[in-house]
Amino acid sequence: MSARSRRLRVALVAGEPSGDQLGFKLMRALREQTAGEIEFLGVGGEAMAAEGLNSLFPLADVAVMGVLPVVKRLPTLVDRIRRAAAGIVAARPDALVIIDSPDFTHRVARRVRRALPGLPVIDYVSPSVWAWRPGRARAMRAYVDCVLALLPFEPEAHARLGGPRCVYVGHPLVERLAELRPSAEEALRRAAKPPLVLALPGSRRSVIARLMADFGAAVAAAEQEAGPFEVVLPTLPHVEGDVRARAALWPRPPRIVVGESEKFAAFRSARAALAASGTVTLELALAGVPLVGAYKVSGVEALLRPLVTLPFSVLLPNLALGEAAIPEFLQRDCQPQALATALAALVSDGPARSAQLAALATLDARMRLADSRAPSAHAAAAVLETIAGPDSA
Repeated sequence: MSARSRRLRVALVAGEPSGDQLGFKLMRALREQTAGEIEFLGVGGEAMAAEGLNSLFPLADVAVMGVLPVVKRLPTLVDRIRRAAAGIVAARPDALVIIDSPDFTHRVARRVRRALPGLPVIDYVSPSVWAWRPGRARAMRAYVDCVLALLPFEPEAHARLGGPRCVYVGHPLVERLAELRPSAEEALRRAAKPPLVLALPGSRRSVIARLMADFGAAVAAAEQEAGPFEVVLPTLPHVEGDVRARAALWPRPPRIVVGESEKFAAFRSARAALAASGTVTLELALAGVPLVGAYKVSGVEALLRPLVTLPFSVLLPNLALGEAAIPEFLQRDCQPQALATALAALVSDGPARSAQLAALATLDARMRLADSRAPSAHAAAAVLETIAGPDSA
């Protein structure tokens, strides 16, 4: 880097708050690894702004989830894709890093690649090509030079599917293990009576609507098999009202806690959990909480199931472990009694609980990187290697 005649300029494009969190850590790591000889531009939120990014427009303009909200704001989204690409092309940076949110960020990347075909493009967070529309992996080679993977099985998946170079940089959760793992006192609570059981029906309204009634019935039935529970339901502020209204209809309403710190506190004392498929299942697994996974998609999504290519699981911990260690119940199999029987087996001491705990104990080794650096540091190193090119060594 000392041989450069000017500072590096790196464009970053995030599309939602989770990408903003990844982005600010990457910016900080890039600054450290270039001795401050770097500047940033692009699209981000408050966290990236605090690290020095002057966003081309507010992140809220594009942080839209769900089919109907996207359709409603489609003209705005199309305009922001154009504005982001035009701003990056005009700035002529040394690299573009797109961060998650592929429906937005990949469209920006394709426009930029057409205008600046020699610009290195790095994708931070692989799309789930290993599960959904695998042809995207090969298509990404036209506009992505390197993928920074959060999950250890993703480099092999991209190689198998003909995708771009893919580097495992580690999941941000590995930096938060102290928040997930119990203290001695909390570990005692995991073994105490009544057992603390978590219900996590998702963070999106559509998923909550499909799972809440089944989860309530399942927890009640599991109590009939394994004895009474203390049931805790962690949720987030944006869906709290909906969750409280639906939980009030459960046979025995749960104790509802709101926010991440309260959620992690519940994890540290929990005996077992029933959870919707998603990042929360990886959080629970790293916390050492045996769990049952469940998921239902809409009727339209169910019709597209032939495009889903998962070999044995939709749960992230199972994919990271390479085995179906955690029971999962999808679509028609997601029925209260089936969920209840699996959950009761994990609450009680027995072979099902012991087998899953043994599998979860190996997860750290599966997720571990070659050295103790943070995932953001590994990601920054991969970005700089991509900028330097194949002859840098």
